[in-house]
Amino acid sequence: MLEYHRAVTSTENPSSVRNFLTRLKIRFVFTDIQKIYYPLLAAFGVPFNMVVILILSRGKCGLSKCATRYLVAMATADLLVIIVDLIWRHIPAVYRQEFNFMRMVPVCNIHAALLYAVTDCSVWFTVSFTFDRYVTICCQKLKAKYCSEKTALVVLSTIAVFFSLKNICWCFMYTNKYWLINQSWFCAVSQIIAESEVWGAIEFFHYILTPCIPFVLILLFNALTVRYIFLTNRARKKLRCHITGESPSDPEMESRRKSMIALYAISGNFILLWAVYMVYNIYWRMGYLGYEVVYLHVYIRELGFMLQLLGCCTNTCIYAVLQRKFREELRLLLTCSFVQMKHMDK
Repeated sequence: MLEYHRAVTSTENPSSVRNFLTRLKIRFVFTDIQKIYYPLLAAFGVPFNMVVILILSRGKCGLSKCATRYLVAMATADLLVIIVDLIWRHIPAVYRQEFNFMRMVPVCNIHAALLYAVTDCSVWFTVSFTFDRYVTICCQKLKAKYCSEKTALVVLSTIAVFFSLKNICWCFMYTNKYWLINQSWFCAVSQIIAESEVWGAIEFFHYILTPCIPFVLILLFNALTVRYIFLTNRARKKLRCHITGESPSDPEMESRRKSMIALYAISGNFILLWAVYMVYNIYWRMGYLGYEVVYLHVYIRELGFMLQLLGCCTNTCIYAVLQRKFREELRLLLTCSFVQMKHMDK
C-alpha cells in the first residue's frame, strides 16, 4: 500500500504511475481468476486422484505390479500436493480475508517442510517411473533384475525418506507464523535469513534438485526410449516386409507407438507446466543475492503457481487415461456408482 500511495501521489513521472497501475490491475485480475481456478482445481484433482489410486490398486488395468506401484505412488504424492499446497496454502492466500484464522495456528514451518517434501516426492516419483519405463523397453538384460515390485518399493521408499530428511531444514529456516500473502515464502522470515548466502545456497540447491535435474533426466530417458523404439520399429518393419513382401499391421509396433505417445504426454506435461515456476524461483533467489538481471513481475510467479499445481493434478491422470483397460475400469466404476445411487433413491 505504501508503494501504491507513492506512485499515485507522485507527479514527477506520470508514465511510471500508469505502468504501476497497469501492473496492479493485472495482479487483481490474476487474483480474481485464482479465486475461481484454485477451488475448481481442488474439486477436480482430489476426487480424480483418489479414483486413480482406487482403480490402479485393484490391479485390473493390465499393468505390471512394478508399473502399478509407481503410478499409485505418483497419484498419492499428487493428491498430497493438492491438499498440502493447493488447499492449505494457495486457497487461503487468495481468500486471505476469510482465512485469517490461519495466522493464529503456529505451524507454518512444519507446513513448509511437509509441502516441499511431498512436492519433491511427486516430481522424483515421476523421474523414477520414467527410468523404469526406459529400463523396461530398452534394457532387456537389466529388466529382469530391476523391473520388479520389490525394487519399485525400495526405490519409492528411498525417495520418500531422502526428501523427508532433506526438507527438515525448512523447519529451522522459516518461523512458525504464517505470513498470509501469496508469496514464494509463505511463512514469516527474518531479513537476516532472507539475505543469508548460506540459506540462499540451500534454497538454490532445493530448486536445482526439484525440478531442474528432473527436467534433464526425464528428457534424457524419454529421448533414449523413443530413439530405441524408433530404431527397433524400423528394423522390425524392414524384416517383416522382407519376409512377407508386404507391410501388415503389427500389434507390437502399435503397442510401442502408444508407449511413445504416453511418454511424450507425461514429459511434455511436466516440463511445460513446471517451467515458469522453476525459472521464476531461481530468478527470485538470485535477485535476493544481488544477481538480478531482468525484472519479472509478480504475476509471472502467480502463473507459475497455477501451472505447477495443474501439473500435479494431471501428471498421473494422463498416463492412466491413455490406457484402454483403465478407461474400461473407470467406466465400470462410474456405472456401478450410478446404479447404487439410483437404488438408494428408490
